[in-house]
Amino acid sequence: MTELLDKGSAPAESPAEAAMPFSVGRREPRRDGEAKVRGTLSYVADLPVPAAAAVGITRSTRPHARIVGIDASAALAVAGVEAVVTGADLHAALGDRMYTGPAFNDQPPLAVDKVRYVGEPVAAVVALDVATARAAADLVVVDYAELEPVHDVQAAIDGVAYVHDELRPSAVFGDLKHLAGISGTNVNYEYNLVDGDVDKAMAGAATTAQGDFWAPPTHHVPIELPCTNAWIEGETLVLLTTTQTPSYCRQAVADMLDLPLNRVRVRTGPLGGSFGAKMYDRLEPLAAALAWTLRRAVRIRATREEAFVLTSRHGVQVISSMGADADGNIVASRADVRYETGAFADVGPRITAKSGMVAAGPYRVHDVHVRSRCIYTNKPSAGPFRGFGVPQVTWSHESLVDELARSHGEDPAAFRRRNLLREGDIAPVGTPMHSADFVGCLDAVTAAIGWDRPLERPDGRYARGRGVAVGVKAVLTPTISNAVLQLNQDGSATLLISTVDMGQGSDTIMPQIVAEVLGLPADAVRVVNADTDVTPYDTITAGSRSTYHTGNAVRLVAEKMRDRLLELAAAQTSSGRNRLSLVPGGVQNGRTGEITPISDVLHRHFGARGTTLTEQANFGTAWEPYDKATGRSEKVTEHWFAGAVAVQLLVDRATGRLTIEHLASAGDVGRAINPTMVEQQLSGGAIMGLGHAVFDEMVFDQGQLVNGTLLDYQLPSVRDMPHEITSVIVESPHRTGPFGAKGVGETTLIPVAPAVANAVRDAVGVRITRLPLTPERVLDAMTEAGVDL
Repeated sequence: MTELLDKGSAPAESPAEAAMPFSVGRREPRRDGEAKVRGTLSYVADLPVPAAAAVGITRSTRPHARIVGIDASAALAVAGVEAVVTGADLHAALGDRMYTGPAFNDQPPLAVDKVRYVGEPVAAVVALDVATARAAADLVVVDYAELEPVHDVQAAIDGVAYVHDELRPSAVFGDLKHLAGISGTNVNYEYNLVDGDVDKAMAGAATTAQGDFWAPPTHHVPIELPCTNAWIEGETLVLLTTTQTPSYCRQAVADMLDLPLNRVRVRTGPLGGSFGAKMYDRLEPLAAALAWTLRRAVRIRATREEAFVLTSRHGVQVISSMGADADGNIVASRADVRYETGAFADVGPRITAKSGMVAAGPYRVHDVHVRSRCIYTNKPSAGPFRGFGVPQVTWSHESLVDELARSHGEDPAAFRRRNLLREGDIAPVGTPMHSADFVGCLDAVTAAIGWDRPLERPDGRYARGRGVAVGVKAVLTPTISNAVLQLNQDGSATLLISTVDMGQGSDTIMPQIVAEVLGLPADAVRVVNADTDVTPYDTITAGSRSTYHTGNAVRLVAEKMRDRLLELAAAQTSSGRNRLSLVPGGVQNGRTGEITPISDVLHRHFGARGTTLTEQANFGTAWEPYDKATGRSEKVTEHWFAGAVAVQLLVDRATGRLTIEHLASAGDVGRAINPTMVEQQLSGGAIMGLGHAVFDEMVFDQGQLVNGTLLDYQLPSVRDMPHEITSVIVESPHRTGPFGAKGVGETTLIPVAPAVANAVRDAVGVRITRLPLTPERVLDAMTEAGVDL
């Protein structure tokens, strides 16, 4: 069930635009849909590459230890093994350039001197086939000298040991340069948001709520496993890899190997899911280093078990409190947020800041203090995951807001509605709100589940409850997107962008934007797979930024092409440029009504068939860096995401098992370029959020991941789906979005977990502060609270 709420009119259109076929807003079929269903879509592992050696990886069995020695003699004796490469070998060849990372140069392709988590690559075995490489990797013997491990954020803060000797900021984020050389700490980054006097406001509050919340590390579990191929063509290193960040990978590899950018080529293909798992430095640095130093084509395919230790979502502890006055207005919010980033920072500092700035939630609260820290521990590195760290802080603030409402004796939805930020309000971070219809999203989901209808509460074994939560997130800012458009003489078009389609449907909606401007059918526009030798720079495919950023670049280049076409047509007729317009079918003469096909305009101009007309455009966003003391900025983001989720569920008092009867989600998407795909994103995000609420959790024992297989790692199955799922599209057009649009992919995941917990609270009266809400945890909470089972 899907609804669409129009919360405003789209940006005014010119007469020419009004004549377009309105591809934007149409339910165009997914470009790759049939190929995916038939199994004919080619992924990276399916694509042909030069004959490559397979790579097996020897991984650390210790969370923190010095490498005393490595004996590879047994592995080298195996028939088919060509080489065994260690971190010391790479360091001898590359020096400190071998250390990569988007925030800090702290991540070696193979461990040097010491290991920092169980599963860290220690040696790479290069062999003729995968089975031989993996079997030989098991024969490599590593001698360790144990070091004190850091297993949790409190031990890390207390300094029981240090994961890294000093901080080494990379060149990617210039605002981290001042941290260079700092030692004696596991805190690699800290963001503070300070507005007003939170102590005074909290002391004067009529009602308060507080809690110590924990969201565990979770894994992305994309269907397609990471795979990287690397080989040399002439003097150019080529990578064919599963990545969301081809432009970043090219720069990182070029820096590591001291090569100019034009000698590193990164290609990718459609991704079989990612959600952040295939970003930044995964398999690419190791594959590149091996291919370049050995002068040998190599292929690294991660196993499912290896994928679990490549990256994860951050485990986060939030110690927080909120207060409201006698009228039920939220007056104070305090949060100590601790992001466990594991052995390497990855992009943790950015996540720490981007989530810290919204830790008070989407509410009009003027006295705020947030301390958000990114903390090293001896666990696998954590990085981006759908929501970019925001679901973990939303878990905290939406649980507290629910408790405040109950303490105030008010309906939780009505309490939120009164306190929510509205158009033009200033968020606690200092940036105004625009195109962020929290109220519309809240009203949509509560209406969908019948919030105002009396709730039938059964007696006996089962208890029924309802819960709601609202989420806010800032889009990644600043970033850059470029687009190149080739209009072919036959009237078809080829779009070159480096946005990677990983299931979100960018290869479908970007042609719709081109088609809208040029009056073409959407299927006349084809998107070229990301290839840094062919497609132009794009910062990243992540953070739900592509519809807005790349979409704007695509609209700009299409508009430049439209203007160029009209200029060519004007030169070929006696009519002036202002009498011509693009309509479906070609260029229309406003005086005669005659329509000249685009193919004829180009043929007349070039005098040949098969020619192309090319235009390019770029779109970048700017921000006002936040004040270091207060963490506030007048423009910390280009646009906001707003979403809400409401849940009705049953709690089995005997077992603690939850049955979701109805899950409703709503997201303000600005304008839906393709409503069907927006609905899929809304429902997909909500279902993934349900997994985080009830199932997902990476379990560690003394640094060892104990459920790193799909036999042990619990995910929701079809039988765990809600009985009813409702997705509601809310449209509050963004003044600078392409046709008013903005992103959607993360919007509804963010508030799911607290909505579920709030429904449990409503059903059985217990507040649970640790995720996931497993039957055991629910049952334990009821027992501790003395709930009659």
